[in-house]
Amino acid sequence: MFLGHFAVAMGAKRVLPRVSLGTTVLAAQFADLLWPILLLLGVERVRISPGITAFSDLDFQHYPYTHSLLGISVLSILLALVYFGVTKHRVGALAVAVLVVSHWVLDVIVHRPDLPLSVAGQTRVGLGLWNSVAGTLLVELGLYAVGIYMYLRSTTAEDGVGRYGFWALIVVLLAIFLGSAFGPPPDSERALATLTLALWVVVPWAYWVDAHRQARSPS
Repeated sequence: MFLGHFAVAMGAKRVLPRVSLGTTVLAAQFADLLWPILLLLGVERVRISPGITAFSDLDFQHYPYTHSLLGISVLSILLALVYFGVTKHRVGALAVAVLVVSHWVLDVIVHRPDLPLSVAGQTRVGLGLWNSVAGTLLVELGLYAVGIYMYLRSTTAEDGVGRYGFWALIVVLLAIFLGSAFGPPPDSERALATLTLALWVVVPWAYWVDAHRQARSPS
């Protein structure tokens, strides 16, 4: 899952007007933001295996710290504690924790059975939507459209940054998704990790855009 995580981050603004889009993006994508770091350190492993699924060429061999249910639950608590320590916003901290865990839940839908439940256990889960290109596109793009709609209904642009900066972010994320889906696979696992690290740029971008949009109270 890629666009779906950003969809959840945008949709969260509907019920969390005090929480910045940058925070919800950080939370919803926290697992994937940490993952390339652990890849480069050799702690987690992936292999590029063309054809392993119809949609993705990635064989996730070992990623228990960022993508097991237990690992991501621990990450959710840690990030929520940091958020609460900075903001003292209890509801926001709880939402941050839920958003972090939502990453694993959405990944279960698309991954083949390679998502671990615990750090050391052998049980793997995954519903395998990536085996269908059409199904993956329908779900990802559908969720993305709903997330964009909910965010636009929940906020109002105050200036050009809030308006055009937001749409530029939307287009860039869509281009990344389509490029990874239909473009050639990365040259190596290290190249994949390095490219994925660039997603960190999205977090300050989302904070910047959200600071130029006025949040509406949830109905």
